[in-house]
Amino acid sequence: MRFTLRQLQVFVAVAQQESVSRAAGLLNLSQSAASTSITELERQSSCQLFDRAGKRLSLNALGKQLLPQAVALLDQSKEIEDLLNGKSGFGSLAVGATLTIGNYLATLLIGSFMQRHPESQVKLHVQNTANIVQQVAHYEIDLGLIEGDCSHPDIEVQSWVEDELVVFCAPQHPLAKRGIASMEELSHEAWILREQGSGTRLTFDQAMRHHRSSLNIRLELEHTEAIKRAVESGLGIGCISRLALRDAFRRGSLVAVETPDLDLARQFYFIWHKQKFQTPAMREFLDLCRAFTAGVQRSDEIVLPTIA
Repeated sequence: MRFTLRQLQVFVAVAQQESVSRAAGLLNLSQSAASTSITELERQSSCQLFDRAGKRLSLNALGKQLLPQAVALLDQSKEIEDLLNGKSGFGSLAVGATLTIGNYLATLLIGSFMQRHPESQVKLHVQNTANIVQQVAHYEIDLGLIEGDCSHPDIEVQSWVEDELVVFCAPQHPLAKRGIASMEELSHEAWILREQGSGTRLTFDQAMRHHRSSLNIRLELEHTEAIKRAVESGLGIGCISRLALRDAFRRGSLVAVETPDLDLARQFYFIWHKQKFQTPAMREFLDLCRAFTAGVQRSDEIVLPTIA
């Protein structure tokens, strides 16, 4: 065997970071050591794996073919190492979740997983759908839990549970008493929405695709809690998942506005790279997620701890 696992580890890090210096920092290597490792790997195999443009390195066609196999081999070697060291646990798991899932479901699921497997090291990355898809595509995380569509050709997508967005307002808002609004009424309101690239905004835009030009979008915010606070203070109306609003509706601090003219239904999905080696930890976590929502028709029906 002409290559070493360390060389593959450096190769994967450089491929993901597109920089030798950043990869070296992640691996606690000097830049020269990381550069030498890549040079030796290419020399020993008589193949070039990267296209070089200044300090930036990007995978060429051969490098792109090698990357998923290198990631899988490193994952499997970690399992062998744990076995030889007497560890029977699942090792590490990196999960990405979009904001609604991350704030209301993923932390509970990860907590349950770690109670079952206390030896495991789990990392949770909470970002919008576009960023989670990118991280999965680049093997930076093992799997993603997303609330927006994903059409990336290298990513496997599986449905998880249904979700629904709902328009909402402050209790003192004129729409609160009626609890229902037409498109004509909605077009005259100031909106506080999630940012472009989020699954929530994508679902909203699709529902409003024939009316977007007439909407008054006052604020775009990256966090659902910030949107809730802004709507509570009377800055406008919003539209996010019923799951994120369940406790606020129960308390009466926010009020749902039904919109018969809009289709705001969507799905939560699992995603992972098609060529990603599925570790036992990944399979166990996915099974836990499915069991958590078994028998549930929609996300806001999931039994969660009550927030006072």
